[in-house]
Amino acid sequence: MECAWAAIRHDGYLKALYHRHVMKWGGYRSHIAKSKAIVVVAHAILVIIWHVLATGKPYGELGADYFTRRQDPERETLRLIAKLEALGHRVTLQDAAA
Repeated sequence: MECAWAAIRHDGYLKALYHRHVMKWGGYRSHIAKSKAIVVVAHAILVIIWHVLATGKPYGELGADYFTRRQDPERETLRLIAKLEALGHRVTLQDAAA
């Protein structure tokens, strides 16, 4: 657990993972959300260590933008439109000026 708390203080994949799970379970005001998220980070560290020891290859940092890079832009657009419409807004899309 101590390693997980230290890992989330530095920009990278583990901090992004922590943020993603804290927001999923209630936000930064929720002690339970932060506790659950730190367990997820600790598990990720254990999986990383296991892979490094099993394969003998060094750890390759995925980067702080890992979760945003792997999103499909079209699918994300549709998700955000649906969310705005659920809040009672009418959405029309227009191409951005080049």
